[in-house]
Amino acid sequence: MKIFIDTANIDEIREANDYGLIDGVTTNPTLISKAQKNGKSFSDIASEILRTVNGPVSLEVVSEKSDEMVQQALKLHNLGSNAVIKIPMTLEGLKTMKILKEKSISVNTTLVFNPVQALLAAKNGASYVSPFVGRLDDIGEDGMSIINQIKTIFTNYNISTEILVASVRNPVHVLRAAIIGADVVTVPFDVIKKLTTHPKTDEGLSRFMDDWKKVSPDGSLPL
Repeated sequence: MKIFIDTANIDEIREANDYGLIDGVTTNPTLISKAQKNGKSFSDIASEILRTVNGPVSLEVVSEKSDEMVQQALKLHNLGSNAVIKIPMTLEGLKTMKILKEKSISVNTTLVFNPVQALLAAKNGASYVSPFVGRLDDIGEDGMSIINQIKTIFTNYNISTEILVASVRNPVHVLRAAIIGADVVTVPFDVIKKLTTHPKTDEGLSRFMDDWKKVSPDGSLPL
């Protein structure tokens, strides 16, 4: 399962990239707005992310009309060969996906909340579908159940569109995505860091270091 980082903060992207933990990046207008500082434009931010990461970087259109979405998608695609265009799951979005597929432009269908939406996006050539599991949890549904349903449908029909688990809020979402067999999870930086930790790991490391000081008082490894 691939791990994308869900942020437009270039410092977070670089740090996660240095750890070797991420395979790509997802952004959205909200994340871009948070990352804007020191007079940087959207184009500046997007271009820097595209240069920093070798994998796919999802950049979102900001229109509800297909003709405008197509024009924006072409501009975003021109920013870098690894740009993936986020298109909303609407009728106008589906129309846009069909056009972009004909132009060989990769699409990540965003704001997916049920399995049939995912199926329609896949039929129209989306490279990724992004079900928002955390937002479903917020309204009392089991967000991860949609991932299981989409996985079953895609397996039934040998659909190659990748399932990208979005709106991830905690490590349990990541675990369940891996068990179900999702292709990708996109995760905020704070959740990525939580994935690496466990109280018993910290306890064990502390004990090993304390014991080692009995061997080497300064903590060095005398070789």
